[in-house]
Amino acid sequence: MSTDKADALAAASFRNAQFEPRQSTSRFIADALRTAIVEGSLLPGEPLRQDAIARQFSVSAIPVREAFRQLESEGWVTIEPNRGASVSLQSADEAREIYEIRASLESLAIGIAIEQHTPETLAECQRLLKAAANEPDPALYVVRNEQFHMSLYAPAGRPRLMELIGQMHRRGERYLRVKFGLPTFKGQSDAEHQAIYKALCARDTEAAQRLVARHLLATGELVYRFLTERAQAEAAAATPRRKRGRPARTPTTIGS
Repeated sequence: MSTDKADALAAASFRNAQFEPRQSTSRFIADALRTAIVEGSLLPGEPLRQDAIARQFSVSAIPVREAFRQLESEGWVTIEPNRGASVSLQSADEAREIYEIRASLESLAIGIAIEQHTPETLAECQRLLKAAANEPDPALYVVRNEQFHMSLYAPAGRPRLMELIGQMHRRGERYLRVKFGLPTFKGQSDAEHQAIYKALCARDTEAAQRLVARHLLATGELVYRFLTERAQAEAAAATPRRKRGRPARTPTTIGS
């Protein structure tokens, strides 16, 4: 990462920071880097210079290394021996797998939670549903989307299941941004959320589980196709074209 980019990242991060009393320095740096990746300030494959980041955040190398390890465990950063850290490349296969895992975990969670919901928890789900539907900012919509999904499962009382779902949300966050960068899909997602919420209110476990799974699997397939097509287009653009007027020669065989 260039010094200028590190300067801009640090300045924006500290300007907008709201420190929590127990928030560690490494967690703060990890959050700032994650935000920069999601927003596109740091691009896939871009090197992350440990010394530049440490200097701009006025810290030693230790919390930066800890932040890199945390982001590596979440799939945001790749660390290679003798090459250091870089922003992980987006993978069509990874995107699809993340949403397949989410579909399994979240259909399980809503099935457990549905009978535990109260009028108060359903009202909170509805509030978060509306907040997501009314959010025009893609970056904030990702947050609202996660809040709505997690509210569906919270009454299940399964902390380890919720932790796993939260991890998958974080790993899939930048892929979700791909979906909402495409036209029409926010409205489609909002409509699917509304259908899930109605099934939840009706205590229709089968429908709620089916709708959650369908919603997530469709997102995974959409992002998979988009990233696959983009990679194919980039590969085609990088392939040198044959010189015009010189058609490809076909090999001759002996005796022909």
